[in-house]
Amino acid sequence: MNVARERYARVLRAPHARGLLLAEIPARLPIGINGLAIVLFMREHAGSYAAAGATAAAFGLALGLTSPLIGRLIDHRGLRSVVVPFSAAHAACMFGLVAAGLSGAPLVVCLALAAGAGAFLPPLGSISRSLWPRILRDEDPDLLGTALALEGVLIEAIFTIGPLLVAGIAAVGEPAIALVLSPVLLLAGLALFLVQPPVRTWVISAHAGSQGALGALRSPGIRTLMLVTVPMGFCFGAMEVTLPAFGEDHGARELGGVLVAIWSLGSAAGGIWYGAREWTDAPGARYAKLAGLLPIGYLPLALAPSVLAMAPLALLAGLCIAPTLTAGNQIAGSVAPEGTETEAFTWPITSLVVGLSIGNWAAGAIVEAAGWRAAFLVAAGGAGLSALLAALRRHTLDRGAPAYAAL
Repeated sequence: MNVARERYARVLRAPHARGLLLAEIPARLPIGINGLAIVLFMREHAGSYAAAGATAAAFGLALGLTSPLIGRLIDHRGLRSVVVPFSAAHAACMFGLVAAGLSGAPLVVCLALAAGAGAFLPPLGSISRSLWPRILRDEDPDLLGTALALEGVLIEAIFTIGPLLVAGIAAVGEPAIALVLSPVLLLAGLALFLVQPPVRTWVISAHAGSQGALGALRSPGIRTLMLVTVPMGFCFGAMEVTLPAFGEDHGARELGGVLVAIWSLGSAAGGIWYGAREWTDAPGARYAKLAGLLPIGYLPLALAPSVLAMAPLALLAGLCIAPTLTAGNQIAGSVAPEGTETEAFTWPITSLVVGLSIGNWAAGAIVEAAGWRAAFLVAAGGAGLSALLAALRRHTLDRGAPAYAAL
């Protein structure tokens, strides 16, 4: 325990580490707000969950598809020159979405504005991950895993606090307030983030633009992370739908929200454990082992007889999420071609978003057709496929794997 505390303390003692983390909280909180806020807002003002789901999907898919492009622009042109105008465009689209929804504009207008808001949202998580090696360079590069684990715990906290904030606002007022608050928090957080010394001293790599059209995808390791993360995201997306379906079948839909929160807490606990350890094995082997543990936690969910039994099972199912994603982020940073570091961190996020969207859709259909037990089994199958792909492609996940290795 003392060793664990010391590792985290050393990360936080690194120059500018605390300031960076504190600035990230408001800047990244919108990621935890937007999905549920869009659904509640559109359900109230468009009149259907179908319209609400389509609008949220337009936002999420646009976010996933454009993040690598924004990351490449940052690598080529610098951080401030890209993040500031894109954030302003994101805020304008979010305010426009609120205005369109309140005025009863056609759904196609709301879809376009939601897609624009997602497309222009800067990938702050990827930016932050690319900064940590620079921050820790003079402290201890071996602490990178601990720093990235802190990032993982932060995002789990955001995905817990964000929906609770939206639910509280919707309970006492208008969901539109949450949608207005989201870009305000982003801009306020960016004002703090952009003045941090690691951000102000961002230097464009001399190798930027030298990797051709493929950019970060020249790395076989990045391609492997993308392949593995799609079915992993499918599993997580299926869980987001199936846990509420389980709760509804056992008395109340809101119990599903509690179970999702417990699942997230399990992931946060796993992330803290991962960051507290000093790992000595090869990154590819570690990632494959963690991915191999994922499906084990999801199979028992299909047998849960009650909410009381499901709660500890959901906690256990979440334990390997943050460690696996953190190990993947470490690999992305180490195998990224020079000059593509920010872009490299965005590709697994794109795969995760695509997988989440497919998992949401598939689980909804499976629950309707065959029930929540079948949906849990399918979710476990997604995790199993990611484990298989990680094992088969493990050799590409260590630094030095040749570019253009066979897919």
